Amino acid sequence: MSLIYLVILALVQGITEFLPISSSAHLILAPQLTGQADQGPLIDVMAHAGSLLAVLVYFRRDIGSVALGKLALLRGRLTPGGRIALLVGASMPPIFIIAGALVALDLVDTLRSPTVIAISTLVFALPLWLADRYGPKIHTIETMSFKQAALIGLAQLFALIPGASRSGVTMTAGRALGLTRSESARFSMLMAIPVIGAFGFISMIELARAGADGGGASLTDGLIVAGLSFVTAWAAIAVLMKLVDRIGFLPFVLYRIALGLALLAFAI
Repeated sequence: MSLIYLVILALVQGITEFLPISSSAHLILAPQLTGQADQGPLIDVMAHAGSLLAVLVYFRRDIGSVALGKLALLRGRLTPGGRIALLVGASMPPIFIIAGALVALDLVDTLRSPTVIAISTLVFALPLWLADRYGPKIHTIETMSFKQAALIGLAQLFALIPGASRSGVTMTAGRALGLTRSESARFSMLMAIPVIGAFGFISMIELARAGADGGGASLTDGLIVAGLSFVTAWAAIAVLMKLVDRIGFLPFVLYRIALGLALLAFAI
C-alpha cells in the first residue's frame, strides 16, 4: 500500500469523522478517485483509533471531569462531570441496540452503496440547515435535559444509513433541541467516544477472527494512518469548535450538496 494512499486515507478519516459531512461518503470516493483497492480492516481500525485519541486529547478537561464524576457517582454524589456522563449514557442505548442487531444479522453493509450514500448525503443536508437556521440557541450541555440527550441518541440512529453522517445527525438534533452551535458540536463529539470505541473493539475482534489479515496492510502502515488521522482529526475539531458559532453550519450544508451530486455522478 503506497504512502500517498495511506496519507489520503488518514486525511479523509481525520478531517471528516467529526465534521457534519459524512466520512463514509468520502471513504467511498477515495478509492474511486485513486484507483486503489479497499484498504482492509487493519487500516480502518487504526484510522479510527487515531480519531478517537484526537477527541480524547482535545476534550481532555471534559474527559477528566467525567472520570471524576463517575467516581463521585459511585459514592452517591452527582457532580457536573457525573451529569455529563449520565447524559452521554442516556444517548447511547438506541445506537448500541440497533447497531448490535445489524451486526448480529450481518446487515451492516446492506445499504452501503454509492447511490445510497449520495442520496443520504443530500437528503440530510436540509434538516441540518433548517435546524441551524431556526433552532433556538438557549442550552449548553450543562443545562440540557436527559430527555434532550435521549432524543439526540434516537437521532443518532440515522447515522446507520451510510452518508447521513453521525456528527451531522447529532448536531442537527442538538440544534433543533436548542443547543448552541458549539455545544451541539461538543456533545456530538463526546457521544462519539463510546461509539468509536465500540466500533474499534468489534473491528479488532473481527480482525483477530480473520487471522490478523490486515487486507494487505502492515502494522507500519496502520501506525502511519493512526498518527496522521490523530493530527488531522485534532485540527478539524479545533477549527470547528473555534469557528462554528461564527460561521454556522451553512458551509457544511453547501459542501454536502456538492459532495452528494459528485457521488451521484460517480454512481450513474
